[in-house]
Amino acid sequence: MVWDVRFTSKAKKQAKNLPPKVRESLFALVLEMKQLGPTRNTWYNYGTIKGKKHCYHCHLKKGKPTYVAIWKVTRKESKHVEVRYVGTHENADYERIC
Repeated sequence: MVWDVRFTSKAKKQAKNLPPKVRESLFALVLEMKQLGPTRNTWYNYGTIKGKKHCYHCHLKKGKPTYVAIWKVTRKESKHVEVRYVGTHENADYERIC
């Protein structure tokens, strides 16, 4: 069964404002999540967010600025994932996002 990956309305707006190469990386990540699930340990700096259940992040682009994506498994039984933030690492408030 394929995972359902959706964006919050805020994450949709953020994705539209990403540089083209970063946006391509984001959509490659989303395709992988749809096919293989939310655990994407092959992505750079992938990890869980400490203290948050079923919340993950990875880097879409290294360097300055570093771009990250943050997503959460909202319903594991029915395979739903919600992308909650895409943007620069400096602006990511991990505690508030997940």
